[in-house]
Amino acid sequence: MSTTADLADRLDALLPQTQCTRCGYPTCRAYAQAIASGAADIDRCPPGGEDGVGALAALLGRAAKPLNPDYGFERPPLVAVIDEAICIGCTKCIRACPVDAIVGAAKRMHTIIAAECTGCELCLPPCPVDCISLQPTAAQPLPRTEVLARAAHARRRYEARKARLAEAGNRASRRTERDLRSAVPDDDASDADGAETASPEAAPSMDSPPVTNKAEASTAAVPITRSAVLEAIARGRARKMTQEPD
Repeated sequence: MSTTADLADRLDALLPQTQCTRCGYPTCRAYAQAIASGAADIDRCPPGGEDGVGALAALLGRAAKPLNPDYGFERPPLVAVIDEAICIGCTKCIRACPVDAIVGAAKRMHTIIAAECTGCELCLPPCPVDCISLQPTAAQPLPRTEVLARAAHARRRYEARKARLAEAGNRASRRTERDLRSAVPDDDASDADGAETASPEAAPSMDSPPVTNKAEASTAAVPITRSAVLEAIARGRARKMTQEPD
């Protein structure tokens, strides 16, 4: 009989890997583990759709059931779009994206890599100027075969992001250790070796939003003022008005 971990692996392989959190868990893997342990039902994944619920039910030897509307509804695939005239370059959406599908720099325009976007919607809440919208890329929900194909690609992107964040954390730890050693006199070096120190650049967790460059890291400590936000909105509206036909 399969162990809980083995079962979680098999359940996770059936999920769409959007990491959207609509199921109430932070990742698709966490949801799979909850199903395997009996802590969650199989009807909480709108991106997987009715066919996804059916696949989970078949694996577990249960009867299929409808999606629970408390967790959302099945929809056609979506892609995020940034209104570049309004974007203020805060990098918050970049750090929220679980598959690194947004590119940009601090205080510079951002854009979506449409082919990589899973439509998870996690970039919407952190945007301070509401410049991100979601647009359907098809008229109907995708067939199960395409959902699984997209899931495999999204999983690779998500795992690559986790590896990048882990390496960033390791680099921060090594840099802190070097700084500590250079600041401690030779006579006190042995004492410093055993001391526990807190890194000023804490390593990001696997599920923390990504920071893709030094400019983003510096932006986290620089608040965006209300006046800057209002000015950005005004610029966007003015540009739209000038583009409208008479």
